[in-house]
Amino acid sequence: MLLERIQANLATTISAARLAATSLPLCPAISLYLITADYPRHRLAEDEVQAILREPAYWAFCWASGQVLGRHIIANPALVAGRTVLDFGSGSGVVAIAAALAGASRVIACDIDPMALDAIKANACLNKVALETLADIDQLTEPVDLVIAADVLYDRDNIPWLDLLPNFAERVIIADSRFKQVELHGYDIIDRVTATTVPDLDELKEFSQVKVYQSRF
Repeated sequence: MLLERIQANLATTISAARLAATSLPLCPAISLYLITADYPRHRLAEDEVQAILREPAYWAFCWASGQVLGRHIIANPALVAGRTVLDFGSGSGVVAIAAALAGASRVIACDIDPMALDAIKANACLNKVALETLADIDQLTEPVDLVIAADVLYDRDNIPWLDLLPNFAERVIIADSRFKQVELHGYDIIDRVTATTVPDLDELKEFSQVKVYQSRF
């Protein structure tokens, strides 16, 4: 069972952590299997720290940018209605699920983490939506109408994707709170929202200021 598999995977990094279906404050129509707020906050054992560094379970959290972009899509269904959408760096699948709920005809959730793909499938079942999964965007066989991506710029190695993603779709929409620059080359800011990760990680205030960008036509 998918839920048992992702729970077991989480236990290999944070042994006392558990997953539970959690409704999102900004997107109450969506629930995700997320690490519960009572996860261990004390100093972890060294082997657990190393396991987290080797295989971080990003999919076990709904990051602030994912919540914001999911809300933006649900509030603006015309962006996705009847279209083929690819969610790049899908993580928990929150934005892909939002696109499906908003009426996209086809949604592809792309993530290089095999466990994230399992989490996406489990969360799709939880929300009763149909999603396809893809491990490598280069395996995409044809262009899509829209690429969406949330919280993928935390790693500076991902910045070149800002120029590459428009090659895959007519339009790209990105949400991020961790990129220091306000302006992104080739993109316009279309929304700004304050949000937190679920569960709340008590992060720096700057990480709660999410900006939504759209590629220029």
